[in-house]
Amino acid sequence: MSKVIVGIVAKYRDGDENQKIVDSRIRNEIKQAVFDNGGIAIGIISPNNEIQPAGDDWMKYNDLIDKENIIRQIKLCDGIILQGGNANEAYEPFIAKYCYDNDIPCLGICAGQNSIVRGLGGTTYKISNPEKHNQPSKEYVHSVHIDTSSKFYNIVKVAEIMVNSRHKRTVGNCLLLDKVGFCEDGYADIVESKDKTFYIGVRFHPESLYKVDENMNNIFKKFIESCKK
Repeated sequence: MSKVIVGIVAKYRDGDENQKIVDSRIRNEIKQAVFDNGGIAIGIISPNNEIQPAGDDWMKYNDLIDKENIIRQIKLCDGIILQGGNANEAYEPFIAKYCYDNDIPCLGICAGQNSIVRGLGGTTYKISNPEKHNQPSKEYVHSVHIDTSSKFYNIVKVAEIMVNSRHKRTVGNCLLLDKVGFCEDGYADIVESKDKTFYIGVRFHPESLYKVDENMNNIFKKFIESCKK
């Protein structure tokens, strides 16, 4: 039986001061979650020579994005994962929008959730209490309450889950997406499109918990199942 191919969108990372080299990065935990759930992971890499750091204003780079070669990479894949990280490039929300427009299964994690929101014309903003939500050393930080009518609820089949947390931003406006999971501070930890096969953004990091938490693994399992359709 053939396996689905999942494209993981690379993020840039600065080199050390002596080398002045910038690398494209794919988190080991994410690629392993794909392989462990029966998929094949490959990288989606920016074909642009220059890095285009961007936030909600990513459209200012729209004419500079090498769309043709990005789309060629996407077409090799059955689904796309947008990773978390400290910064985003303009090509990430472009990929998110392309997946939405073409109903390609897409999972956005933390900063990848930002890309999903921004790609569809939404906004993000800095949270007022980052000391609570940016805790990378803790396995679990807070609970998330889930809308029981959501697609995400049908993945985990519980109305509340415990999650990790290592972020400083959250979702503002997202007219084309539904906010379906909230922490006790009212931040949208889960957004989704009810109209697409699988189009979900989560603020937490399921790749760091999938080996010990069935709820987290079910996210990857359902995503890969959706890639088969």
